[in-house]
Amino acid sequence: MHWLPLSDYRIVLASQSPRRQQLLRDLGLEFEVRTRPVDEVYPPELEREQIAIYLSQLKSKAFAHDLAADELLITADTIVWVAGQSIAKPADAQEAKAMLQLLSGRSHEVITGVSLSTRERSHAFAEITHVHFQTLSEAEIEHYVEHYRPFDKAGSYGIQEWIGYVGIPGIEGCYFNVVGLPLNRLYRELQQFLRPD
Repeated sequence: MHWLPLSDYRIVLASQSPRRQQLLRDLGLEFEVRTRPVDEVYPPELEREQIAIYLSQLKSKAFAHDLAADELLITADTIVWVAGQSIAKPADAQEAKAMLQLLSGRSHEVITGVSLSTRERSHAFAEITHVHFQTLSEAEIEHYVEHYRPFDKAGSYGIQEWIGYVGIPGIEGCYFNVVGLPLNRLYRELQQFLRPD
């Protein structure tokens, strides 16, 4: 018997992120990757986890009419919340450097919103991790952006890369959440979602 009651469902992960795909594999799950284009715009009054949950649900709604009866859809969105604002993925090297300068020497929150959906129902949640950044020199920021090109990462960095080794002295919360999926929370939420009684 599988450690999750998945016999009735096939998992669909709606993410092109290689990190999310690897994390889900590491959790021992088999899944199909299927994506839909989504305009990731949210109402301006939303803040923090409201944004991440809204965007994960927005991605889920793109599949509303073509999920099979035996499919369970997982969608996710990660944002970085710092200085009262949300920052997502950088458009180019200049924006990546500006984001890292904003994060340098201060703490921020990495927030991942996750939606679990079937044809019949859906459930969304968010996980927050506090990340502490040391002050980075201009040369360190230049080196990281030039060599690692973090243009597909929220906040323009990957904690599992060089910048995490030299620039992040500590975090409070789930490490995997910063990478892209809060695995412990996802596991518990899947258990509850699949056994709602």
